[in-house]
Formats: sequence, C-alpha cells, structure tokens
Amino acid sequence: MAQVIAQWRLRIDAALERTLPPAGESPQRLHAAMRHAALLGGKRMRPLLVHATGAAFGADMALLDAPALAVELVHAYSLVHDDLPAMDDDALRRGQPTLHVAFDEATAILAGDALQSLAFATLAQAPGSADARIDMLRELALAAGSRGMCGGQALDIEATGAAERFGVDELEDLHSLKTGALLRASVRLGAIAAGVDASARAALDRYADALGLAFQVRDDLLDVEGDSATLGKTAGKDAAQDKATFPALIGIDASRARLESLRAEMTDALAPFGDRVAVLAELGRQAIERVR
Repeated sequence: MAQVIAQWRLRIDAALERTLPPAGESPQRLHAAMRHAALLGGKRMRPLLVHATGAAFGADMALLDAPALAVELVHAYSLVHDDLPAMDDDALRRGQPTLHVAFDEATAILAGDALQSLAFATLAQAPGSADARIDMLRELALAAGSRGMCGGQALDIEATGAAERFGVDELEDLHSLKTGALLRASVRLGAIAAGVDASARAALDRYADALGLAFQVRDDLLDVEGDSATLGKTAGKDAAQDKATFPALIGIDASRARLESLRAEMTDALAPFGDRVAVLAELGRQAIERVR
C-alpha cells in the first residue's frame, strides 16, 4: 500500500511539473511564483484521495490525472492567499518562505489567481465524457466558493480574536467548509470519474466528512503540540491570534478523543466496500496520525 501511494505521489508531482508554465516563460516572475507555490513539497492528500477513490471503483488512471491536478492546484492557490498579510500573515509554509515573502504580495495574489484558473482549465480539458467533466467542474467550483472553502475562510477571519464567542458546533461548521469541502470534493471527483452510484457516493461522503474534520482537529493539536521546524509552518499562531480551535474550546484530551471517534466514523463509512478501499482507510489513518 505504501508503494502504491508513493507511486501515485510521484505521478502527481510529475503531472504538476508538466502542467505548470515553465519558469522561464514570460511573465517569468509570475510563473516562477506559481511553481514555488505548487511544487515545493506538500502531502498531496487531495489528489491522492482522487486517485484512491477512483482506483477503488475501477476508474482508468488516465481519467484521474486531471481532477487530481485540479484539486491540488486549487489547494495550492488557497494556501498562497491564506498566508497573505490580509489573511493569516504567515511567513513559513512547507518549510519555505511563503509566497508573498519569497516574491512580493502583488505577485502572490496574481499567482494564486493564476493557479485557480489553471485548475479549471485543466479540468475542462479532462478526458472522458462531457457529462463527467461538467459534474467535476461543478463539484470543484462549489467546493472552492462561498459555500465551501472561501466561505469557511471568511468565517475563520470572523473567529480570529473572538474564540470565546464560538461553540463546538459552529467550529465544526466552519471547518466543514474551510477544510472539509475540498477534501470531500476530492473524493467526489474520483467517484465521478469512476461512475460510482448514488448509494456508494453517500457512504463516501460520510467518510470524507469525517476525514475533513479529523484533518482539522489534528491541525489544531499540532499547532499546540508541534514546533515550526517539524510542521514546516509557524506553530502556536492559533493561540496568539485567539482563534477558535478544538483544543481551545474542548481541551487537548477531548480533542484527541474526538479524533478517535472520527476514526471510527471513517471505518464505519468504508466498511461496506471491503478491501478495495484500503488506501482510503490508510489515508484517513495518516490524516489522524501525521506529525506535520
């Protein structure tokens, strides 16, 4: 299983390398910034979810490359904008200077915009049926917009400096948009490519919803317990900014217990599919147990 995931990760990285504009092509500074944002490391969790879901249900690998690339490019753009001074104002990402630090703020904004445009252009040219392409474009657009990732970021901004006004239910709703929507879309894109039926999609949604929340709970714990060198980003910022987080609201022990309950939810959602979803189960495990 580890070998399969490693092979997919190499395939994703190679496809990103081919798809991103060459750094030497005009406008060089913008293209170099796009490559900095997308190629310098990362867990590749979202494209791996596309591949794992599609492969589990018999999709041809050639049908999974475009949606995997598209979701990773949207994720890369979101990190660039999330790190901007107007948002989280962070200086470190994936162990490297954030884009506005490495280049400048204007270039970072343009690079994020261009990465998002490239994501949808890539998906619009995906092989397979026109109906599947339209479904995938719709899914990714909704996940990235005001009812998904951008909406979650807006709520996160409102929560900064106001942790005491947030309850756990509100925090879970926030993260189901900011983090969960794109992870859920990743699973859905793989399911669309594989032609998965409505009943199976509902079970996969339950898995993806639990995964998205688990990913964020783990992030919150790492911000408290980790260090910047290991995380590859600035540790301790949530508390410094008085952000609503799971450890802040329910404590560290209860956050760990919530992670275990989410692990059980993922296991239960995947149970009907047996061994063919072993990689999805492994990616869920990695999300819960990761150290960065």
